[in-house]
Amino acid sequence: MSIIINLDVMLAKRKMQSNELADIVGITPANLSILKTGKAKAIRFSTLEAICEALDCQPADILEYSED
Repeated sequence: MSIIINLDVMLAKRKMQSNELADIVGITPANLSILKTGKAKAIRFSTLEAICEALDCQPADILEYSED
């Protein structure tokens, strides 16, 4: 089982660049890249909330559970 990060999909739907989202959310582009590639081990709820607010979406639009 794994968690899939669909951040690229939401960025494309909102026509937003990663650097722009990082600035709005207040995290470094490197940390956003780690999250986008699925290499992050955790995400703070405050960061998830800021991403959802910036992209006008729900957490389920970004995070997906998949059984392997």
